[in-house]
Amino acid sequence: MVTYVDAASAPLKNDGSIRLYDAEAFERMRQICQITAACLDGLADIIKPGVTTEAVDRFVLEFGLDHGVVPATLGYRGYKYSSCTSINHVVCHGMPNAKPLKEGDIVNVDVTYVLDGWHGDSSRMYPVSEIKRAAERLLEVTYESLLRGIAVVKPGARTGAIGEAIQTYAESERCSVVRDFCGHGVGRLFHDTPNILHYGHAGEGPELKEGMIFTIEPMLNIGKPHVKVLNDGWTAVTRDRSLSAQYEHCVGVTKDGCEVFTLSPGGHDRPGLPDLNA
Repeated sequence: MVTYVDAASAPLKNDGSIRLYDAEAFERMRQICQITAACLDGLADIIKPGVTTEAVDRFVLEFGLDHGVVPATLGYRGYKYSSCTSINHVVCHGMPNAKPLKEGDIVNVDVTYVLDGWHGDSSRMYPVSEIKRAAERLLEVTYESLLRGIAVVKPGARTGAIGEAIQTYAESERCSVVRDFCGHGVGRLFHDTPNILHYGHAGEGPELKEGMIFTIEPMLNIGKPHVKVLNDGWTAVTRDRSLSAQYEHCVGVTKDGCEVFTLSPGGHDRPGLPDLNA
C-alpha cells in the first residue's frame, strides 16, 4: 500500500511514504536546482581534452561554495568527492581522478547541491571535443528519452508511464535501458520514495499526485543493459564495455503536468549538441 504524506509534517527520514510538497517547497526547489543547473552550464567551458575530472570536481566544489551551497555527495556514505564523473563505459558514480580527458570521450557529470536542507540533483553529458557519430547518437537518444519520460508526468498517471515512455523509445532506437539504477524522490532528502524506474508499463507503480518531487535520470547503453560495480564500491560500468549515457532532471508534479526545476538557465541542457530552441 502506498502512503502519501504532507511533506511539511513528515519526519526527515525515508519511511516509505511519498511526500507531497507545497508551493513554498516548490520555490525552494527552484532556488537550489537553478544553482545546480548553473554549475552544469559552467562546466561546458571547463570540459575539454587534457582536463582532469579532478579539476571538474574542484570546479563543482568551488562553484557551490561561491554560491553558498554545499555538494550533497561530499562525505555521503563515505564518498569523498563533490560530483560523480562517469566516462565512456562508466554508467554512473564514476569517481574523479587525475587522468586527463581525451578527444572523443563522453562524460556525465552528476551534481547535487544542498541549500537549507533542500537538494538540487541533475546531470548532463559532455562530449570532449569531436566525438564519433555513434556516441553523439547515444547522447541524442538518451536526452530524448528523458524528455519523453518528463512528458507523461501528470496527476493520475503512474510512475510506470515514465518507464514505459523511456523504454519504448530507447529500444526502438536500438539502445538498452539500465535496470540497476533509477530515479528517486528528492527534496528535503537526497534519496527518497518513490523509485522512478526507467522501464516498465504505464499501469504499474504509485500514482503521481500534485506535490510529488523526484528525479528522472535514464541511463542508456549502446550495447546490453547489464552493469557491474567495481571493487571501489561506487563505479558502475557496462559489462560489455559499451558506451553509456545519462541525463537527469528534477521535476515536481503540478495540477496539470510537471515543472522541471533543473532546466539550464542558458538553454544548454545538451552541451556540445545543438540547442533544441536554437
